[in-house]
Amino acid sequence: MYTEDEGRTLRTAVFGAMVLVSTAEPGSLDEESHAGIRAMATFSPGLRQVLGAARPELPAGSTADVEAGVLDALRRSVRILAAKAPAEAEAFPSAVLAVCEEVAAADGNVGTAEGAVVGKVRAALTTDG
Repeated sequence: MYTEDEGRTLRTAVFGAMVLVSTAEPGSLDEESHAGIRAMATFSPGLRQVLGAARPELPAGSTADVEAGVLDALRRSVRILAAKAPAEAEAFPSAVLAVCEEVAAADGNVGTAEGAVVGKVRAALTTDG
């Protein structure tokens, strides 16, 4: 259903969003990654299959480059899903935000930097273009 490039974009978006939140503040990366993986159950079986089909790739470069690339992948993912699977497109932003919120709260405290990153993810998911 999705091309290799589209699958790569979706994986970069979802896993990249988890990484951005997880690295926003010091915390237990192990707890945060487990929380993110558990929260991925909110995605449909078809999307979980795409997300698990290959190793996710993060954009290269500085921290700012990685963030910009992940946010772009989130925006592109919304467009990909809108074109190919409208029902998925409708559920995708909430599912990604649920994953990010689980990662942020994994250590029992959502810090200011984590909250700011979740806000950037939310904006990318709701921005057209």
